Amino acid sequence: MKSRIASSALLLAFPIIPVLATAPYIITPESYLAHIKFLASPDLKGRLTGTPELNKAADCLAAQFAHAKLQPLAAKYLQDFEVTARTGLSDKDSLALGLGEQSRELKQGADFVPLNLSGNGKVGGSIVFAGYGITAPEYHYDDYSHIDVRDKVVLILRHEPQENDDKSVFAGKDLTQHAVFSSKIVNAKLHGAKAVLIVNDVPNHPGDSDELPRFEPLMATEDYGILVDQVSVSVANRLLAGSKETLQNVISEIDRDLTAHSFALASGVSATVIIDLQQEKRIVHNVVAYWPGETNEYVILGAHYDHLGLGEQNSLAPSQAGTVHPGADDNASGTAGVVELARRFASSGVHRRGFLFLCFAGEEEGLLGSAYYAAHPLKPLADAVTMINMDMIGRLKNNKLYIGGEGTGSTFKPLVDEATRHAGFEADQSEIGGYGASDHTSFTARQIPTLFFFSGLHGDYRKPGDTWDKIHPQDAVRVLAEVSEIANTLADAPERPRFVRVAENPHAGTISGGGGYGPYFGSIPTSVVLPMAFAFPMCAKDRPPPKRDSKRVMFW
Repeated sequence: MKSRIASSALLLAFPIIPVLATAPYIITPESYLAHIKFLASPDLKGRLTGTPELNKAADCLAAQFAHAKLQPLAAKYLQDFEVTARTGLSDKDSLALGLGEQSRELKQGADFVPLNLSGNGKVGGSIVFAGYGITAPEYHYDDYSHIDVRDKVVLILRHEPQENDDKSVFAGKDLTQHAVFSSKIVNAKLHGAKAVLIVNDVPNHPGDSDELPRFEPLMATEDYGILVDQVSVSVANRLLAGSKETLQNVISEIDRDLTAHSFALASGVSATVIIDLQQEKRIVHNVVAYWPGETNEYVILGAHYDHLGLGEQNSLAPSQAGTVHPGADDNASGTAGVVELARRFASSGVHRRGFLFLCFAGEEEGLLGSAYYAAHPLKPLADAVTMINMDMIGRLKNNKLYIGGEGTGSTFKPLVDEATRHAGFEADQSEIGGYGASDHTSFTARQIPTLFFFSGLHGDYRKPGDTWDKIHPQDAVRVLAEVSEIANTLADAPERPRFVRVAENPHAGTISGGGGYGPYFGSIPTSVVLPMAFAFPMCAKDRPPPKRDSKRVMFW
């Protein structure tokens, strides 16, 4: 691990407002915004997990907690954990096709390329064409409805059905999260496939070439546990030939009536996939601090402090990949809230229960930091009475605040209702189950009551335009006032809330009523960290569609 930056330099880099010893610290729009200006500054280059810039942000957050005289639960307030960065291809990567009595070794770069989302290993098996690889119950569409792909290799199309039809239930001509590579990959894995071959849906894009994307390094994500290659259209048509089909035909059939046209390829058609991506391990940090109470019980206040760095394949502005994505709202806004509330509670005396302040790394790569903390807690999780998560609280629109997880705590509804009334928000509390596209999910899965505060998506989400000057600090301070009231009450209540497991309902409304993080997810396999793009799809109709630059970006 590299040596840490000197504490005095950190305090200069990250503005500190003195903690008052005689009265509770007052959170102001100016003090709140100061943190966001630093975290979203060009110097931090978008705070990508696994980069020196994210470590600099961690050091500065640790300095804030130290200045507030909070207790460190790990050395220098930093809980280290390891992530994997996939950095390049190797000469061992190969794809061989069995075509009846013939076999053929394909050429990397021309016929196929491993995707950086792939795991490593060697698998082989017969091939099933699985349409677009989509399971979308909200659209009554499932490419896997009548096929068995367990222990098979699946061949799937990019993008979505009817993507050139304004009237398509798949958000018209806008791509939904079902088009994202990671959504398709994890869906194939959950259906039992051993490998995925993805092919461009060129018939839907007249004039586009079938050039395969170059491999781009992917930082700090867990292995998807399945092998993934992208193959050329000519390779896909060669595979389909024995079944007397072409990509043009199957796309037309699916688009005609929006029904699955999946099938096992002809007998003897198979693939052997070998992928050996170059990898390196990197150490990143959750930032953890504690303010003790009179008992061992405590309330958690958390947010993730990482973002997308320069965007690359995760940007929703693909043409601007390589540009700093500042992440002012996502999620410097929630991180600033944690720091400000830490100052507030550290200056307000001792409560019946303590407060644990958590800033997570790796959220954008699949809730890595919160999942690690939940598996390696620095205080017993049995003593955690509630986890309150703030993710994107900086751009409130029409005075509407989204509050998730109300159903997970037996005492939450009257408490949240009263605090919302005091703060003067119009609240959407329709997502009650405690699952969603952020770090509270890691704690809901551990049967800890959770609340999630979110101000809604906007046109700058995951784009370079998510800058500090677009934050609404006055509204964010009101959000913090509500969170503070709820946390205070939970810290002093005679009884702790009892965890309530909300009945799974995959067709429930979105946390934002159509504009937020997406459908209720339900249960999460405890042995799998699911990528956000699959587990928690966004509602595409409330954001501008991404540009479809297949040469530059492998995200769509």
